[in-house]
Amino acid sequence: MRLIRGVAFTWNLMGGGVDLKGNNNNQQQQKNWCCWCCCCCFWRFDNHNQHQHNQLNRKKSLTKSTSSAGVILHMCNRSSFICGLMLFALGLISLFTGHVASHLDYYSNRFIKGTSLFNNRNSNQLDKSRPSAPVDIWKSQSSKFYTGCSNRGSHFPRAVSERKSNGYLLIATSGGLNQQRTGITDAVVVARILNATLVVPELDHHSFWKDDSDFRNIFDVNWFISYLAKDVTIIKRIPDKVMRSMDKPPYTMRVPRKSTPEYYLDQVLPILVRRRALQLTKFDYRLANSLDDELQKLRCRVNYHALRFTKPVEELGKKVVMKMRKMSDRFIAVHLRFEPDMLAFSGCYYGGGDKERNDLGAIRKRWATLPELSPEGERRRGKCPLTPHEVGLMLRALGFKNDSYLYVASGEIYGGEETLRPLRELFPNFYTKEMLVNNELKPFLPFSSRLASIDYIVCDESDVFVTNNNGNMAKILAGRRRYMGHKRTIRPNAKKLSSVFMTRNETDWDTCARKVRSSQIDFLGEPEEMRPGRGEFHEFPTSCVCKKDISNSKDDPEPSTLNSKEWKEWRRG
Repeated sequence: MRLIRGVAFTWNLMGGGVDLKGNNNNQQQQKNWCCWCCCCCFWRFDNHNQHQHNQLNRKKSLTKSTSSAGVILHMCNRSSFICGLMLFALGLISLFTGHVASHLDYYSNRFIKGTSLFNNRNSNQLDKSRPSAPVDIWKSQSSKFYTGCSNRGSHFPRAVSERKSNGYLLIATSGGLNQQRTGITDAVVVARILNATLVVPELDHHSFWKDDSDFRNIFDVNWFISYLAKDVTIIKRIPDKVMRSMDKPPYTMRVPRKSTPEYYLDQVLPILVRRRALQLTKFDYRLANSLDDELQKLRCRVNYHALRFTKPVEELGKKVVMKMRKMSDRFIAVHLRFEPDMLAFSGCYYGGGDKERNDLGAIRKRWATLPELSPEGERRRGKCPLTPHEVGLMLRALGFKNDSYLYVASGEIYGGEETLRPLRELFPNFYTKEMLVNNELKPFLPFSSRLASIDYIVCDESDVFVTNNNGNMAKILAGRRRYMGHKRTIRPNAKKLSSVFMTRNETDWDTCARKVRSSQIDFLGEPEEMRPGRGEFHEFPTSCVCKKDISNSKDDPEPSTLNSKEWKEWRRG
């Protein structure tokens, strides 16, 4: 019986039987067959020790098939021939059915799956058969297979000169820094469509943030002009000589949102040619999302290369990054849009009673065109930003430990420190730009766009970027991080998470965490999330991200998908 017990143990170690995850493959069946053949061939050498046999029957940890074998041996004391036939039959049954693995079998198999059973001559088989690397929540394992690609095509004509252009295009952007960034990007593309000379866009001085910074205070204007010289002719201002020669001042108009190139050619170009100078106002998201690939790549060249921050802004942003890196090799940047204006605009309610309703209601009146909204309905639709506490719970559920370092990029948080306290408790290593470079920050304090630029730099350089909203900075940075190598970017699936967090007190933490992971599976910045036609181009720049040629690579396996085994295990926890 010692021999039989050894064979049964070998069966378990070799992974015999049915995997709990349904992987009862041919390789496992062959192992079962080998084990039972060994048992049938060598059963006659057993000494039939009855005392050891009784001990074996009392072992509760053996599987059902092995226990059945012991019973059969006990019945076969008088006829070794019949015993052999019965064991052979049982072996055939196990070949097609297997045994149900115990929990111990399952977890043991999880630990030994990475063990190589092949020699060097079978390395190709090893690459194909071994499981993919476990999920790294800090970094996408598939990012190395993709790269940004926005070079102009060989058939993309050079920009026309100022003298030969159809006129001067002036742009007045709208909103905060990142909303204006989309306007600047689209302004270059529209100038290209119209064969116009672009005047450096004007920034919005009258928005909610009341920032009087000009383009040259935030972006390197000379670099902007020179980098795009082959695509569009850009000047700092219309020459005085030209202005004096015009009968009327530049014509001002506002185009509809998401206007197509055809609209610009049919409705805008005739006015530009007739008046020689044309200004487009409130210019944000005024160009269609879907464009020709060459125009989309021009968008990427503007957004990811031409718009470079001024030296003072760049240096201070890099200094913050350096201080974070000194404390930890890797860090998470969390962009919290939980300012009063954001909450008022969203129409959401967070349990602050009459004070919250009165505070946010007064701010909401500044936008006369906003409709009445149902806070409960907006939350169910996923339109409400996550609270700082919910962001912390999401991160912990995804697998980030409480010793992770957080950089929090935000403005004035509604509720102040009391609102941030739960997030600080979940992640004590909590830092802001005010905590890291307080003295150096003083010259920037009156200018919200310059402060936002510093946060932009730190969030871009972080190992993981997390947002609590679907705002402009979240979209712009998500797109940039995809283009720059698919750095981990976590966007909340607010529609699903809202129901999870609303009922989190009704379930245990493990169940809640599994629901969070399941909700976030397509919102983690993985390359597979890039699908043509999904979302805004600024967030999903599909025309500007290319898959590398790995046909000649021997070391790198194919990129894993979100339906792969390791991702399924990650979701289950």
